[in-house]
This record gives sequence, structure tokens and C-alpha cells, in this order.
Amino acid sequence: MRVLSLCLFLVASSVSAHEFWIEPLDYQPEVGGSLRANLLNGEMFEGQTFGFLPDRSRVFVVVAGDKTIGVTNRIGNLPAVDQPALGDGLHVVVYQSVNNKVSYATYEKFEPFVLHKDFSGIRERHAARGLPETDFAELYTRFSKSLIGVGSGAGADRFLGLETEIVALNNPYTDDPAQGMHVQVFYRNSPRADVQVELYARGADGVATVTKHRTDAEGIALLPVARGMEYMVDAVVLREPEPSLAQATGTVWESLWANLTFRVPD
Repeated sequence: MRVLSLCLFLVASSVSAHEFWIEPLDYQPEVGGSLRANLLNGEMFEGQTFGFLPDRSRVFVVVAGDKTIGVTNRIGNLPAVDQPALGDGLHVVVYQSVNNKVSYATYEKFEPFVLHKDFSGIRERHAARGLPETDFAELYTRFSKSLIGVGSGAGADRFLGLETEIVALNNPYTDDPAQGMHVQVFYRNSPRADVQVELYARGADGVATVTKHRTDAEGIALLPVARGMEYMVDAVVLREPEPSLAQATGTVWESLWANLTFRVPD
């Protein structure tokens, strides 16, 4: 199981333009029940599933109110999260990956990611930095969260100090979805203004759709949500790696992927 899971991770790591998310098997377990969730990498809510591999994460915890507990499991086990809930209320599963690396044979292979995530002026910056048009590499890290409403689901998400992070300003399990879901995007402890946020929605039929939105001056985006739907929110930072990191890893760009999943009850 460990070998299979590691192989799946290496395959997924070769395609950095894919989302990485936490997908609970049950978004609303009963009090006394378990938190069970998969780690996935893919597109449009379809992807490869990873087992529990502690050496692939820097942070893997569950936060519920003032309680924080590490995710523990047998190496290679599926689902990656499988442990008792911490009582009634909103639980936030938090995952930060180790750094990963992807190589590009040409700039044209890199450009679809740049365009899809709405990064402007990257081609010009690439040329101005004297970077090669062929055979270059990008470093990337995942910062994923998932909201699970145990029992009443009462409680609130909050900023947990990840380098980039999406914070839910509404509770999807207790708030009226007609008011929409407000999320705030952070980078290095500050709100990210005027950046793209993607909202992936999946209904009971398994069909996923995606819409694009933007944050305001406070880094807040208002996302339309509806009952009975599962959602994934995604926002990406693209930056130049620190010189020491670039030299150590042989990379010329670095991306940080923030992700948030939740479900609006029927």
C-alpha cells in the first residue's frame, strides 16, 4: 500500500497545474462519529487518491474550536484521515505539503498554467530575468483545508497562519446559503486584493462546474452557493523563489496553492 500510494503521489506531482484537495467521505458526521477524508490531486473534482504519508506533509492537523490535534494513521492507509471527531461543532482539517518540483520542457508547457490562474506579465518577467525558454523547473506547495460539520456544525473557520490560506467567513452548515459564501484569501498574513478565485461545484449527479471570481480590496470574494452542493475554492500565488531556495532546488518559479472544500447541506 505504501509503495502504491507513493507512486500515485509522484505521478500527481508531475502535473502541478492540478488542484490538490481534502475530500471528506461524510461532511456531516454525527457526534461521536469519525472524521474520514481523502487527499486528492486532479481536475474538476476528479483525481488520484493518496494514502497517509507523513513524510509528504509539513502540517496535517484537525482544528475544532480551541482544540488542535495531529492527524494520525497507519502509513499508506486510505482514507488518509480516519480518526474520531473532537466533539460537536465545526472541524477544520488542515494540510500543508512539503515542497514539490515540476519541470517544463518549454515555456509553452508552462504558459497554460500561467493563463489559467490569471497571472499577468509572467512571460515578460521570465525574459527580463534571463530565464531559459526550455528545460526549467517550478517549485510548488499545497495549503489545503476542509470544513466538516460534526453534529450541529456550529463554529467558525479562522486564519490559521498558513503562508497562503483561504478562510471561510460563513459557516456552510449553519448559515443561509442564499447570502452566499464569503471567503478571504491570505498571503503572508495579509489579505490578497484583486486576485482570481476559482469555485468548483459538484452536485449529486457527480458533474462538476467551475466559475471564476475576484477578491476585493480586503481579499474577500463572495461566492454563490446552493443547497446540496459540494464546493472547492482555489487560489494560487506565483512568485520568484528565494535565491537560496532556487539554488538548492534548481527552480526558477514557485507556486503556492490554497484550497478549501465544504458542502452546503440539503
